[in-house]
Amino acid sequence: MDSVGVAADAGPGPAWRSKCPWGAPNTTSISCSLADVMSEQLAKELQLEEENAAFPEVVAVAEGPFITGENTDTSSDLMLAQMLQMEFDREYDAQLRREEKKINGDSKVSISFENYRKVHPYDSDSSEDEVDWQDTRHDPYRADKPTTTPRRGFVGKGKDITTKHDEVVCGRKNTARMENFAPEFQVGDGIGMDLKLSNQVFNALKQHAYSEERRSARLHEKKEHSTAEKAVDPKTRLLMYKMINSGMLETITGCISTGKESVVFHAYGGESATEDKVIPPECAIKVFKTTLNEFKNRDKYIKDDYRFKDRFGRLNPRKIIRMWAEKEMHNLTRMQNAGIPCPKVVLLKKHVLVMSFIGQDQVPAPKLKDVTLSSEDMKKAYHQILNMMQQLYKECNLVHADLSEYNMLWHDGKVWLIDVSQSVEPTHPHGLEFLFRDCRNVSQFFQKGGVAEALNERELFNAVSGLNITADNEVDFQEEIEALEKRNEDHVQNHGKKLSRFSSSGDPPIYDE
Repeated sequence: MDSVGVAADAGPGPAWRSKCPWGAPNTTSISCSLADVMSEQLAKELQLEEENAAFPEVVAVAEGPFITGENTDTSSDLMLAQMLQMEFDREYDAQLRREEKKINGDSKVSISFENYRKVHPYDSDSSEDEVDWQDTRHDPYRADKPTTTPRRGFVGKGKDITTKHDEVVCGRKNTARMENFAPEFQVGDGIGMDLKLSNQVFNALKQHAYSEERRSARLHEKKEHSTAEKAVDPKTRLLMYKMINSGMLETITGCISTGKESVVFHAYGGESATEDKVIPPECAIKVFKTTLNEFKNRDKYIKDDYRFKDRFGRLNPRKIIRMWAEKEMHNLTRMQNAGIPCPKVVLLKKHVLVMSFIGQDQVPAPKLKDVTLSSEDMKKAYHQILNMMQQLYKECNLVHADLSEYNMLWHDGKVWLIDVSQSVEPTHPHGLEFLFRDCRNVSQFFQKGGVAEALNERELFNAVSGLNITADNEVDFQEEIEALEKRNEDHVQNHGKKLSRFSSSGDPPIYDE
């Protein structure tokens, strides 16, 4: 007997019998055809029923012209392409927003890809609540620049009229114009502080900024084109490299002396290209400084020198430095021919003079002011210097013009003279004055050194020059020297020739050809 039939025939009974877990469920089967099972519409309805059962709360979609499959004919290829493009644009805009946030971060200065976005009127992702200030071109931390005045020159009407000459408007304009100054001139955030500059203050700042810009350019040019202390400019460095590459110098070891007019380097000599020129084992390279601020009065020694007077007026200040080096080369050659102990000239290239080195093993000979000599050596040095001054004046026809214990070296038991670039001939308009100054320096040094037979400056001047100037005091002595120089200068201007020697007599000397 079938159990289902028994349950059906039992009729009404207790409630627990109908809910028995072992009983068959009371379900009614719905008959459907194969076409209904394969229907796509039926599948969609079943899916919606399942979704509604799983998610009972229905989310209301905002009404709008959205393109969906329910209200659009998907059989059109054009509509499908528009739907795909819209989805691609949404993803592209989202990627741009992520890139902006990644690049900007918390920075006050931000960038925006607003111009590259694909914004559609039906894009529901874009809302005003989601737009950050970083996505716009306006920076709230940057103050607005002052508005410009219209061409008519005023704004407003009646009592509220504001002209272009208004103090507040002009002050803000001047503050904004400070941003056009050079980057090196720090102006600060004047616009953000609402700073108002008067025309007088702005013009003063503008002139100062322009002066600082020119000064910076001038200092840069001076650094590139001038020889500084213990350093050389690129052109001088190239000259020294060429000397080494040619084999004339083996190597340059370093700087040994600096002065107001030059820098001296030590170098080891190489081989000469010619047989008649012998390069010493150790050389001194004297580089004359091309800066004119340390030795401003050097033109006094060269413009009135008859050897260079015709060339001085046609040269610019930098070419005068080359003439200064040439002047020392000629003076050293005269002294060497006269047998006076001095450096031997090896080569002259523009403002670089190569000479023999006074010293040994990279150690220069000490200056006379730095060496401690015995009384016999001091007396020997004094007589040697007296003899050299007479030779320099009579045989070389030169006056050292800067002779002192700083320009005399003690080497191999004798005195050597250096730094003769300022030396002039006795017929120079200030030649006798320079000689008297040299005599004063030499006399004072050896008198302090304990040399009893050291002459005073007036006696030493007469002994060196051969002039017999008699004066009771130094003032009268210098007046007679100036009178001799004036008489010689007048004779040169009248006859166009220089005098070979001075005479103590009243008549002007005669030029000896």
